Amino acid sequence: MNNSPISTSIFDLFKVGPGPSSSHTIGPMKAAFDFLERLKKRPEATLQTADSVHIQLYGSLSATGKGHGTDRAIVAGLLGWQPESTDPTALLALLKEPAKTYPVQIGNRTIPLGVEHIHFERKKYESPYANTVVFKLVSAGETLFEQEYYSIGGGFIIRKGEEAADPSAIQLPYPYQTMKELKTRLYDHQLTLEQLMLANETAVTGRSAKEIDQRIDLLLDFMHKAVRRGLRHTGTLPGSIKLRRKAPVLFQQARGLAQSSDSFLIFLNAYCLAASEENAAGGIVVTAPTSGASGVIPGLTYLAKHHFHYDKTTLRAGMWAAAAVGFLVKHNASISGAEMGCMGEIGTASAMGAAFLTQCAGHSIGAVEAAAEIGIEHHLGMTCDPIGGYVQIPCIERNAMGAVKAYNAFLLATAGTPANQKISLDAVIKVMKATGRDMSTKYKETSEAGLALSATEC
Repeated sequence: MNNSPISTSIFDLFKVGPGPSSSHTIGPMKAAFDFLERLKKRPEATLQTADSVHIQLYGSLSATGKGHGTDRAIVAGLLGWQPESTDPTALLALLKEPAKTYPVQIGNRTIPLGVEHIHFERKKYESPYANTVVFKLVSAGETLFEQEYYSIGGGFIIRKGEEAADPSAIQLPYPYQTMKELKTRLYDHQLTLEQLMLANETAVTGRSAKEIDQRIDLLLDFMHKAVRRGLRHTGTLPGSIKLRRKAPVLFQQARGLAQSSDSFLIFLNAYCLAASEENAAGGIVVTAPTSGASGVIPGLTYLAKHHFHYDKTTLRAGMWAAAAVGFLVKHNASISGAEMGCMGEIGTASAMGAAFLTQCAGHSIGAVEAAAEIGIEHHLGMTCDPIGGYVQIPCIERNAMGAVKAYNAFLLATAGTPANQKISLDAVIKVMKATGRDMSTKYKETSEAGLALSATEC
């Protein structure tokens, strides 16, 4: 467990960017952009002799990077693009022509970047994280400048040798590392969860409460735009699987069964599939907490807004509960599929979704914790085994299943006394971390086992 207080911003957990994978698309794009920025600080004499940039991908970035669009994301980052402002159509167009090169600005000149400069390394590489990328500025075969990055899930990156920000430098009004500590702060200071989270967020980002509220509303807007696009778009998703979109069909079916008891679940499935299919198509989504799980929270929040008719204030309160759970998992385990398997992505999203629903319904912090614990508990050991490396099968349907589990976790947690819950959220996160550590690498986003081996049947 990290021994410092949680100082992650809600806007780092929920990030806007192109799909299909936060760890394989957004993270590498950010790393490439950071490398480009660092090149600008190198001596001009060094840059003048450079003739190429080479990129080496290791671990899951190598194993499934093609299907996840990691190569395109890296080209985009080296062209100076950033996730939130990237045009997804332009991103998908990169590397369509294998012979085409792209101009990378090195000092006062450009050098060409092509497919031959991006290397999907299959050999084992000693690294503290599963997803590693190494950038090298090269002159006549000699490395002039090198940087190594780790994509640790949810679009978060770490640069090798970088001094981690000192959390103690941020004076958090209500520091916590665990759910137990979080509840103690709430009880001791007689605060609501939203009040505590907002106070800490203000300390971390320096933004006012009004600015933070507006940005949360904007995040929800991005999520719901992804849902609406997905409900409209038909046809086949990119990639060799040729998977047909299902969300519009389900949505029309739900509308036709409006008086049926099944319509509620079909609507929820449609909303989750819609956002997830947009992610698989490389559209703009919100990491929640990852791109691979970007259908769960958008689907549930869309349902909460349009079926439960919750207002903005209620939806924001629910988002803070979801963020609190996401922070705890990221801090004490991992949200990365390459580290935890799919329980790190869909499992975390389902727990966040359960917390969101429980908070919106006005229940206690004890009920929020119980709902989140149930959400994770019933995803323990879930593998990450995408067919062909595409975030499609089983990922898209898993978003819908994760949302349904979140709703059921909310029902189970609020059906009795939360204090009677035998397993705490902190305990199940510890189990999650241990399970991820013990899980075979084959089942952690490498497409080397499980459903991924069914590719020949598709």
